[in-house]
Amino acid sequence: MRVLFDIDVILDLLLDRQPHAENAARLLSEAERGGFSGYLCATAVTTIYYLAAKSVGARRAREHVRSLLSVLEVAPVNRGVLEGALLADFRDFEDAVTHESARLVEAHFIVTRNLGDFRGSQIAVHSPRELLALLAASQSDEG
Repeated sequence: MRVLFDIDVILDLLLDRQPHAENAARLLSEAERGGFSGYLCATAVTTIYYLAAKSVGARRAREHVRSLLSVLEVAPVNRGVLEGALLADFRDFEDAVTHESARLVEAHFIVTRNLGDFRGSQIAVHSPRELLALLAASQSDEG
């Protein structure tokens, strides 16, 4: 299973935004453990670095990005993704790019706390809590 993380979920963890950081950490741990393949949109990486550097400094921001890249794959952003985002029925271009990048890697889910931002998604969208419940249910079905 392939899951693309929206930037808000990653920032919840890196910036310790409560009460959301715990679910974000659980999801990243599940990806690290191999429970699913996690992805991050390429454009999100630079934004994450920028925002983290403002909050915790450049050195820690680099460490955070390095750690993320050791767990998550990068979903590319190319001309096709950008052109698809321009045509997509999304209010926000950044969210459209995230969606099209997820489509490119054939993600099964997008995980975000901003469900409304992905109303026009062709991919199932879940909150971190919903995705954790879905993963738990699928693991109990296998066991």
